[in-house]
Amino acid sequence: MKPGKKLLLIMPHGRIHKFKFSFINTSFREAPLTLTTLAALVPKYLNFHITLIDESVQDIPYNNYFDIVGISCLTGTAVQAYEIAGHFRRKGSLIVLGGVHVTLMPEEAKEHADTIVVGFAEKTWPRLLIDYNENRLKKIYADTKGDINNLPVPRRNLQKRFGYMIGNTVFATRGCKGACSFCTVHAAKFGWSQRPVPQVVEEIRNIKARRFVFNDVHITQDTDYAKELLTSIIPLKKEWGGLASTSIVKDPELLDILAKSGCSYLLIGFETFNQMSLQSIAKNRNRTGLYRQLVDELHKRKITVQGCFIFGFDFDTREVFRSTLDLINTIRIDIPRYAILTPYPGTKIYDTLKKENRLLHENWYYYDTQHVVIKPKNLSAYELDEGFKWIYEQTFKINPIIHRTFIKGKNFLIPFLGNLAYNIYVRKLYKDKDRFPKSIEVDMIHKIEA
Repeated sequence: MKPGKKLLLIMPHGRIHKFKFSFINTSFREAPLTLTTLAALVPKYLNFHITLIDESVQDIPYNNYFDIVGISCLTGTAVQAYEIAGHFRRKGSLIVLGGVHVTLMPEEAKEHADTIVVGFAEKTWPRLLIDYNENRLKKIYADTKGDINNLPVPRRNLQKRFGYMIGNTVFATRGCKGACSFCTVHAAKFGWSQRPVPQVVEEIRNIKARRFVFNDVHITQDTDYAKELLTSIIPLKKEWGGLASTSIVKDPELLDILAKSGCSYLLIGFETFNQMSLQSIAKNRNRTGLYRQLVDELHKRKITVQGCFIFGFDFDTREVFRSTLDLINTIRIDIPRYAILTPYPGTKIYDTLKKENRLLHENWYYYDTQHVVIKPKNLSAYELDEGFKWIYEQTFKINPIIHRTFIKGKNFLIPFLGNLAYNIYVRKLYKDKDRFPKSIEVDMIHKIEA
């Protein structure tokens, strides 16, 4: 291969959590690991010139030529991914598609790429590039097992500086042992695997910044592993955030270790205050009666709680928005976060709703958890959309933000920035006039299915 072959790696814009003002273009989330890890997996001897573009915080260099363009997409970014692929394909670039959506919908993705990567990329991505170099490229590269032992350090130097709320992201575990019916992690058969603790600790040690994020689906799922890992990072004196389950309330020792290890915030998937709704999505480990206790225990340890809630379950009525907001305020969740039930292809809930003819459409552009794509059972699609916007607006008015922020004492900064981000997002939400595809008939949106 001649030196200087150009490789462009792209994550299409997800349209959420982006803040743009004048020349400032940043994201209120942590830096993603996908592109930086793919860049680290490129064999050095191939001598690629690598460019990373996260479209949420950067513009895609459409006018430039690249020998290979690799695009990683979720279902909600698939339409944009295919448009990007088409543009660079017409310019003569080799197009590689990967990501969760490609794993779930490989036949669809193949129509828009020269080759696709299904499943995990640790082994297949370097092999693909070597095959390209040796002129023996295959149409599909698949690996359902992966290998997260001895991974190269992500190329964080290639990501946009100051593009994210937190620029350093680490993962220790992959997959989830749960079987939530709406989750693509289970649908994609990610399984469960853990990186050796010393390797994770060494990566964290070498991060110069004081703060980082674990982006694991559930960092505390294996409690023995979590306790070993988190105890090992206590001497590093770092601050971190991550995702965890409500089940941690049952383990006081784990809660103490979380605090001692520098945990400053946790994102918790409460999902709903209705136990029957939790049962309907196979998330029985959540016990609504313990929500208040969990929040209190985390607050005692100076840990900020970002609570995630979903609307659109079969047990939801028009009252669910008001009752949810009241309960959120009652148990003092610091940063609420809302989503609309979205049946991603390959999930159990997708199969169920499709069989019941309750999908409004399959235009992936709207499958981003912020648009209604289903026919709810006890309220109309329009009522679900209006209620969703209403609870966002009510939650992130200035007075509620001040109340949630300044009752947190010395940890006020995280709740303040989180609430500010969603206050800005509410404005974007109400400016979004493209809530349903124009092809959907009005009566279908307003009608409640019998």
